[in-house]
Amino acid sequence: MVTVTDPHDGPTRRPRPDRPATDGSGPDHAEAAGGGPADGGRNRATGRTVGRVLRAAVVPTALVAAIGLAGVVLNRVYAGDLLIRLVCGAALGAVLVSVAARRLPSWLVAPLSVAAMLGATAWSVRLAADHADLPGGFLDVTADAAGNAVPRLLTAMIPVEPAPDTVLVPVVAAWLAGLAGAEVALRAGRVLLGFLPATSLYVGAVYVVGPNAGPAIWPTVAFAGLVAVALAGGRASGADPTVGLPPGVRATVRVRATAVSAAGVAVVVGLAALLGPVLAGWVDHRPVDPRRYVPPPRVESLDENPLIRISGWALDPQRKLLDVSTRAPAGGPTTIRLAVLSDYDGVTWRVGATYRTAGRVLPVTDPGPGVVDTVRQEVTVAGLTGRLLPAVATPRSVDGARVAYDPESGTLIRPEGLVPGLTYTVTSAREQPEANLLGTADVPAGAEVARVLRVADGTPEPLRRLAAQLAEENGAPYARAAAVEQFLAEHYRLVADAPSGHAYPNLEFFLFGPRGGGGQRGTSEQFAAAFAVLGRLTGLPTRVVVGFTSRGDGPVRAADAYAWPEVLFSGVGWVPFDPRPHPDSTPRPVEEDFRPAPQSPPPSEVPEPTLTPPTTPPAVAAPGREVEDRGGRTPLLVGAGTGGLVLAGVALGVLAWRRRAQTRNRLTRGDPGTRVGGAWRHTTDALRLSGRPVGGELSATEVADRARQALAEDAGRAGGSRPAGSSGRGGNSGGGDPVGLAELAGLLNQAAFAPGTLTDAQADRARRIAEEYATALRAARPRWRRLLWSVRPGPLRWPR
Repeated sequence: MVTVTDPHDGPTRRPRPDRPATDGSGPDHAEAAGGGPADGGRNRATGRTVGRVLRAAVVPTALVAAIGLAGVVLNRVYAGDLLIRLVCGAALGAVLVSVAARRLPSWLVAPLSVAAMLGATAWSVRLAADHADLPGGFLDVTADAAGNAVPRLLTAMIPVEPAPDTVLVPVVAAWLAGLAGAEVALRAGRVLLGFLPATSLYVGAVYVVGPNAGPAIWPTVAFAGLVAVALAGGRASGADPTVGLPPGVRATVRVRATAVSAAGVAVVVGLAALLGPVLAGWVDHRPVDPRRYVPPPRVESLDENPLIRISGWALDPQRKLLDVSTRAPAGGPTTIRLAVLSDYDGVTWRVGATYRTAGRVLPVTDPGPGVVDTVRQEVTVAGLTGRLLPAVATPRSVDGARVAYDPESGTLIRPEGLVPGLTYTVTSAREQPEANLLGTADVPAGAEVARVLRVADGTPEPLRRLAAQLAEENGAPYARAAAVEQFLAEHYRLVADAPSGHAYPNLEFFLFGPRGGGGQRGTSEQFAAAFAVLGRLTGLPTRVVVGFTSRGDGPVRAADAYAWPEVLFSGVGWVPFDPRPHPDSTPRPVEEDFRPAPQSPPPSEVPEPTLTPPTTPPAVAAPGREVEDRGGRTPLLVGAGTGGLVLAGVALGVLAWRRRAQTRNRLTRGDPGTRVGGAWRHTTDALRLSGRPVGGELSATEVADRARQALAEDAGRAGGSRPAGSSGRGGNSGGGDPVGLAELAGLLNQAAFAPGTLTDAQADRARRIAEEYATALRAARPRWRRLLWSVRPGPLRWPR
């Protein structure tokens, strides 16, 4: 026998020409099988070739499938299946290039594969642009996608539409994973190491999806199965490393290989036993959303508060802003919404939206119980500027413009800004609330609607009195809203030349200013803002909307712009109100229906009491008896006074002891998170004891700001000197936070959102901050209030 080495199959043996074969491949055996010698040899050779090809295809096929599973996992937040097809195509192309170039030097494969990747990426971008129907040339679209691929992928609205900028990163990553994996697994023969790039890609896809989709259970199991199949196939296709070795050496090598394999299995089993429970414990944990680390598109102040544009549009009523063509089931005017403003700080109404890049199809929200009809509008921008994109509420799809969307308010923007001639089509689901439910509908409350119930500090007292008057006369929520609407419509005049402004002073002048001096008149800006503030003061969740009235097909002019308020009712949704007066109505003076606050007469006008002589003169005691009575009452009064003082002292001592025990339990007992919470309650109680209580609707950061402001006010009243106790220690002891209140707020947030991560040192730091702040506030009080600080019973009964 002569040993012949095949570069692919390893050492094989073939019979010498002068000796007959003994393995069943000789002429006699072939003829006995019914075929000639040549046919039998060719069949066996073909079978061996097919077997080698199939074995060699196991690892590349598994590698392509594993990368494709990463695309399947990522596609759970995409619309359609285009992303899966593009990722699988990139993986297949990368692996095929490496297989085809396996006989070339390794340093030539990477440039060749990268060149092929550029072509495949260009084709993918073109296909995605056609799928998304994006305008513009190929080079412009590609440059925009290359410059904005990562931020748009992480800020896009879910479901993400496959577009050039949202598929570029997955396609390139899939190709690179295929290239690296094929070179390591096929050329170097390290199959397990070759699946590391695909595993990294899979983990990255799971991380990007985060909590925005369900658990990827079956893709993960399939991925592990593919790795196992690749390992088995790669081992079966390899040559036996002990072939050609002496028998003794061969046995030694096999024993060592078996020992190494057993040790590896033991390590894997041990790691599984140790890490299995830990990983299982993470099943119920909410995954991190990487999208929260990438800020969404920002808008200009003009787009954040479009309410200030109402007065400017009112002064130029014939200015054409839009051209609209409407298709709706019912005719008549259509209300087009520009922006929804939910945040009010006493000065400005703001949108406060979080915009996410969206595709043509927008997320669907559950409609209310009313009638929902579909409205389709084609809008052409004329004179409207900014980024806000007008649309009928609630938009469902947008064609012809790349948009970003805030699903909470339903506000659309075009990040590139509006330009004259821009034409887009919006399909909206217009909701008509069920009117029969409004009379008995309640309004929601709690943290979910705190944003639209919040009343900023500094509300003028006349506004509060007017809201209280309207609320006490109307108990049901809808009755209160209707009362506010009717009051504004009956007592105020709608004009076009009123100055812009909706801060508290502007609203107070609008509601109660003299008619001859410009008061009690305004644009829809003041009417909507006044309704929203009065509604919140009566417990109604309100917001302000800016938009236009479209009368069928044709132009929308500046005169069609107006603002209106909306109220949220449970089970009904947002209901619009129109507090503007009727065109032909004459407003009544406010003084006719608004009760001013009762005023106490000045001291000089307080009538003197009239003394009425008694009908029976009082009896006069004898001089001796009077002295006797006084002498008998004196010991009684002294004893009663002494006993009262003793009881008062005991009561004060008990209160001081209980307050001291409460403080000690808060600051020194429990785990670090519990002690940080106790330090925070100690701080808020100190604020309340100083006469500055904080509401439960404020965040920890806002409370810390209030606390710093209180300390600064005390320092200002003391002549600018630094209050006692504010030593400036702590990591956050800047000029505006002498005792580290911002640090305490951060520790509280950590205790709430990352329980179990605080240390004893952090809890001790929180205790020092709370004690230092309470000492500073107490030191700034008058002497008698400092004496009563530790015995006031309030902290013992205040709710938590």
